[in-house]
Amino acid sequence: MIKISHLKKAYPNVTPLKDVNVEIHKGAVISIIGPSGTGKSTLIRCINMLETPTAGEIWVDGECITDKKCNINKIRQKMGMVFQSFNLFHHMTIIENIMAAPMDLLGKSKQEAYEKGMELLRTVGLADKALNYPDELSGGQKQRVAIARALAMEPEIILLDEPTSALDPTMVGEVQAVIKDLAKKGLTLMIVTHEMRFAREIANRVFYMDEGGVYEDGTPEQIFDNPQKEKTIRFIKHLKVFETIITSKDFDFIGFNTALEEFGRKNQVAQRAILRSQAVFEELGVQIILPQLADEFKLSVALEYSQDEEALTMVLKYDGAPFDIKTSDNVLSLKLAQNASQSIEYAQCEGEGFTNLVTVKIK
Repeated sequence: MIKISHLKKAYPNVTPLKDVNVEIHKGAVISIIGPSGTGKSTLIRCINMLETPTAGEIWVDGECITDKKCNINKIRQKMGMVFQSFNLFHHMTIIENIMAAPMDLLGKSKQEAYEKGMELLRTVGLADKALNYPDELSGGQKQRVAIARALAMEPEIILLDEPTSALDPTMVGEVQAVIKDLAKKGLTLMIVTHEMRFAREIANRVFYMDEGGVYEDGTPEQIFDNPQKEKTIRFIKHLKVFETIITSKDFDFIGFNTALEEFGRKNQVAQRAILRSQAVFEELGVQIILPQLADEFKLSVALEYSQDEEALTMVLKYDGAPFDIKTSDNVLSLKLAQNASQSIEYAQCEGEGFTNLVTVKIK
């Protein structure tokens, strides 16, 4: 139904979308998640051509909508768009807001538009507000009206851009309930959301966006229970990460420890855990691993803090011949590291120029 090929969107100072390539089939319900600034809203705005792509192609039902010859207004009639800020006409009543587009764009009679509008208001639970004005409604009610207005155009696709982000927490549930009902009706939905539980419950496919594109794509179970890629794992598990690359045996050890302390304070990590992580790095990284490395080497050190589990993990990756730290003859350093850790695991690895991987769970 929708095919996106090498989509790029660049602004003067930032390029949120660098190379997006996805296909979306009819009836798909897609949650789009990821950190701020990764192009989630830009993507759906490009699909509706509210943003003009810098490069690439977007196809909807076999028609290239990025082609200048395309009648984009005709294509937009297949798409409903729901914004964060409702975008209702404040000088019109609720029913007038819903009737306007079907009359102007679809040529429906006033009676037809009214009857359909009332049917949709009943669907979203607001038939009794038909003659009210938007300013007389709560945020949650306004967003339900915005959804009804989008449905009035009888779209095949609905794009929702953070539909609950502007709402008071007490109103979020009522809007999510309406969207869940839409998902059961066979419409194609693309929903940008920061509500992870909602993203998981409603979708049959999830896009995690990062690095200028769809960084990882899978079912809700794959993305939320078993993400495969590093940044997805960090995001889903609410990981805060300190990382650095060491390429000299004369690196600034004092500066490294100071940076670890600052990371711990910033993320409210227990001081004893930071001290143990410093001890682990000194014993494993400095005393055991560095002496085994060639003159030219690369040692990656990452400290991951899970806010959900209040757990601290150190990951050491290094190049060179396979070397299991547990076979080191530096028994004292290994013992000191074990005393500061819950577990120490070694594995050989490939990729990013590293051949060895040590994962340490800090006490």
